[in-house]
Amino acid sequence: MDASTGKNNMAGSASLNLIDFGFQNSNLFQHMPLFDEISYAGHNEDKVRQYKALREGQTCNILSLNFIRDDEKILWDAVEDFVKRSTISATSSLHGVYIFDLLTIDIHKEIKTFKHAELTTVIINTASRLAPGEIKMIKYSSVYALIQKTIDSDWGKITFKTAVDVFKDKPDYLDLLIKRLLKDYEFSRDPVVLLLNDLSQNPIFDPQNEAQQTRIKKVLASLIPNSVEFLPEVYIQDKNGAREFYEFSK
Repeated sequence: MDASTGKNNMAGSASLNLIDFGFQNSNLFQHMPLFDEISYAGHNEDKVRQYKALREGQTCNILSLNFIRDDEKILWDAVEDFVKRSTISATSSLHGVYIFDLLTIDIHKEIKTFKHAELTTVIINTASRLAPGEIKMIKYSSVYALIQKTIDSDWGKITFKTAVDVFKDKPDYLDLLIKRLLKDYEFSRDPVVLLLNDLSQNPIFDPQNEAQQTRIKKVLASLIPNSVEFLPEVYIQDKNGAREFYEFSK
């Protein structure tokens, strides 16, 4: 962790343009506006991931939070275990210490189609070519992950990392996740995109939930007097697509 920022960073990831690896086709960005460049800048203790992006010549920060509803957590636990077991299996064929950071995955696709041996092979083929300090994207099916070799060794070790929040509140309180993203936004000097990425099969956002919509509008309305230069773009994305929220505050 970077003590100055409170973020868990993967050194060197800022030099990778994730778009070159198809990241804009991932379930995190597939419904979002197009970007020219996207690089990863780490995540904080609240599981909020930060990306740096370039769009139409303008740099911006993207703060994203992957989350799933509590009653579907068992699905996330199963898929997380699938991927983790692949990293464990790969270690016997590697020499060195690695960090594997799972950026995003389509839980509901992989619960049906995931092939443990195939991801293990992709990890081995990618990791075995890395020099200490080097970082690469791993792409398998809907899996998008960064892997970094930290040091050489006579044995293999992979530290598995991910960041998915389990939403345990009632759907009425979806605004609490927006507030979590805003904690990081308050200190930004560049344009900001705030992205809530709902991995649930039964999405939490509900346009017919009056209490939920009222709370969201209240949070977004509070942004306007605090926004000196740039009003943040606020999106929620789920299996139904992406919706931009800022208009709710008008």
